[in-house]
Amino acid sequence: MKGQEPNIDYAVVRSRRSTVDIIIERDGSVLVRAPEWVNDQQVEKVVQSRQYWIYQSLAEWRDLNATRVLREYKNGEGFLYLGRAYRLRLANNQDAPLQFQQGRFMLRRDLVESGDVATAKAAFRDYYIARGLDRIGQRVAYFAPKVGVEPTDIDVRELGHRWASCSPTGKLAFHWKCMMAPQTIIDYIVVHHHRDHTDAFWNEVDKVMPEYRERKEWLRKNGAGLDI
Repeated sequence: MKGQEPNIDYAVVRSRRSTVDIIIERDGSVLVRAPEWVNDQQVEKVVQSRQYWIYQSLAEWRDLNATRVLREYKNGEGFLYLGRAYRLRLANNQDAPLQFQQGRFMLRRDLVESGDVATAKAAFRDYYIARGLDRIGQRVAYFAPKVGVEPTDIDVRELGHRWASCSPTGKLAFHWKCMMAPQTIIDYIVVHHHRDHTDAFWNEVDKVMPEYRERKEWLRKNGAGLDI
């Protein structure tokens, strides 16, 4: 569902939450998360009352994304994994499209020389997905009982502008780009992205991760750089 105020386009998502929340997504879009019982007119009033904050946040988003790093697929380029940058080396004789050996990413040279950048990107994406299923799965298993949730399934895949999502059935999905962030930030994403953000939920989050606000701010400032 979509609504519009002067110069502000926003999407509305309703769920079994208790308050109206406005967030700026990774792609710069404005999302209003509202309780099921809140009608369109009430949503518009909330958006109107927070126009200054929305304009300010969108300006910050533009500034942060102006520093996005555009990486090239050539020897010596740095690619992120778990918060650290590792150099790329193009390999001549290698069966797998991408491997990680001796502190370097080894990318099959023919993927680059063919000019098919999409294939080279897919090699990194597949690598992060494979590693993410294991590592993120372990972190979900660790944190879920601490914050009182019971996920039904876990997936790592392309999620567009979302870092993670939770379906009504409790299935968690995480963006493969999460694997480019430091482990502390991955933990924040794991803890934060659940369907029902009640006061009780945040109380539990504060207990197991009292510095979650700092991690949230790190992700806001550095998220645009987590890309290939």
